[in-house]
Amino acid sequence: MFAYELHRMHHSELVREAAAQRLTRQAVKARRAAKAERSGDHEAEGRVSARPGPFVRAA
Repeated sequence: MFAYELHRMHHSELVREAAAQRLTRQAVKARRAAKAERSGDHEAEGRVSARPGPFVRAA
């Protein structure tokens, strides 16, 4: 029974940690989107390609 209780405690700790990381990622994403919206930049959409090629970016 003691091992089961330790397992449940560890499981709930991992669930809380995952929720905290998810919340952090959401906050960072929202902050970047707000910053891009304020500056009028479309950086939040991401790059089409890492290197410039012979073709221009589509509208």
